[in-house]
Amino acid sequence: MHGTGSDKTQGQTIPGATPRLTDPYGRPITYMRVSVTDRCDFRCVYCMAEDMTFLPKADLLSLEELDRVCSAFVRHGTRKLRITGGEPLVRRNIMRLFRGLSRHLHSGALDELTLTTNGSQLAQFAEELYDCGMRRINVSIDTLDPDKFRAVTRIGDLEKVMAGLEAAKRAGLQVKINTVALKEVNEAELTSILAWCGDQGFDMTIIEVMPMGDIGGEDRLDQYLPLTTVRRSLAERWTLTDIDYQSGGPARYVRVEETGQKLGFITPLTHNFCESCNRVRLTCTGTLFMCLGQDDAADLRAPIRASADDALLDEAIRAAIARKPKGHDFVIERGRHAPAVNRHMSVTGG
Repeated sequence: MHGTGSDKTQGQTIPGATPRLTDPYGRPITYMRVSVTDRCDFRCVYCMAEDMTFLPKADLLSLEELDRVCSAFVRHGTRKLRITGGEPLVRRNIMRLFRGLSRHLHSGALDELTLTTNGSQLAQFAEELYDCGMRRINVSIDTLDPDKFRAVTRIGDLEKVMAGLEAAKRAGLQVKINTVALKEVNEAELTSILAWCGDQGFDMTIIEVMPMGDIGGEDRLDQYLPLTTVRRSLAERWTLTDIDYQSGGPARYVRVEETGQKLGFITPLTHNFCESCNRVRLTCTGTLFMCLGQDDAADLRAPIRASADDALLDEAIRAAIARKPKGHDFVIERGRHAPAVNRHMSVTGG
């Protein structure tokens, strides 16, 4: 039977597992986000520069190497894997990775295998994703206006994404919509997006702009819309009740009483989520970032390629987690044009 994200196996010791990873502040590492490519078929204005230079294919981990790192983390007690990009579904033969990792759902070693996508390829892959044991996906949509959607993504087609969402629903995938709050772009539309999510049966998460990477001369402060302001605005239309729901990620959730759906807020700037951080991020090149908002990282590609067994890889993973910082350094302020970290979100993983 496929895994469904149940808590039944939380905290259980998996036969053959190595000791669980815990950082210097006592936080267990149970969630890894894995970027399988830095490439994307969109160029979202808050994520990338319009004229991006992507990594040479030779620098990327192979699908087999990605499986090996993910499996090492599962062995160390990671219970949730989220595949990201760039746009993960543009990676050639990516379903081979999903099919391989699904064995950890079957064994009970993994609670959830999931995906963050822009939705452009969902019409093609939705059924196969479900067949691999995936039950929930996140789809990034920042506006329901087709012209504005093309402007925000620079090249995206909203109609194609909507077709992908319909395919996901038919396949049985539970969809959550991720929306980045952008000042003077979609702030007046957030209420209508929330209403649409209610009609569709989708949960929604609203995310503050993160100061990562050069996006082509735009000032992050011109994009930044604090979610304290967003929540006050939404509360004028909707009844928002705080709930204890945890998805395994950084969002804090409320229930929208009028629709019954959940609404999450990810607030790295106005209210950071570092105290409960259980996450690490692996890039498509095998670089492990212990914190999204710090530049310290560990190279896992070298130990993978140095030995056919996992002793060196396990050692590198343990050493990396021992350096996980207490919190990030994100800040947005007038006159500070440089990003908090230089890498683009598409490199680290959305």
